[in-house]
Amino acid sequence: MILPALFFYLFAGVCVASAVMVIVSRNPVHSVLYLILAFVNASGLFVLMGAEFLGMMLIVVYVGAVAVLFLFVIMMLDVDFTELREGFLEYLPIGLVIGGIFLAELLLVAGGWVMKPDTAKQITAAIPTNVSNTEALGLVLYTKYIHYFQIAGMVLLVAMIGAIVLTLRHKAKVKRQDINVQNARTPELAMAVRKVASGQGLQDSDAAEWVK
Repeated sequence: MILPALFFYLFAGVCVASAVMVIVSRNPVHSVLYLILAFVNASGLFVLMGAEFLGMMLIVVYVGAVAVLFLFVIMMLDVDFTELREGFLEYLPIGLVIGGIFLAELLLVAGGWVMKPDTAKQITAAIPTNVSNTEALGLVLYTKYIHYFQIAGMVLLVAMIGAIVLTLRHKAKVKRQDINVQNARTPELAMAVRKVASGQGLQDSDAAEWVK
């Protein structure tokens, strides 16, 4: 019992400290690295809870894809963050007012939140004991919540198609591939035989015709 408690406090402490450093760190690259560290420790907490599937998904999806993508984008954009911080003091009072409003709302919600006495029993009663966490999650997801799962998949599909359509721009000067034209090409259209005199080579005046 002492060993799991030690690992819990270790993972929780490092996770909270990493989350604070994500906000406090001045370098955005360091912030992303601290975010990855927070994800890894949160994954350890999930493993301690017996939710190994969620822990591995947190590592594979968030650390292996999302956080690394953030890191690549930040490093490639090369944004001048010194210029972005120039108006920080100007908007600081407004930010403090908005932050105070959000903090008051969170405190009101937390103060009025009440848990039913039988909530813990209802949560644990739905978890089967004879199967693993991954199998139990699959049984619940593909039976009781199958319609919600399919609806979520359709929403993501529509969002992906919408993002592609909104970002697709046809420019007039950009050459695009036409499969029908490529398949209809013949040797006569693709090649031109020219007789070049010995020692002369190609002339600059013939460049347009050669390109054509």
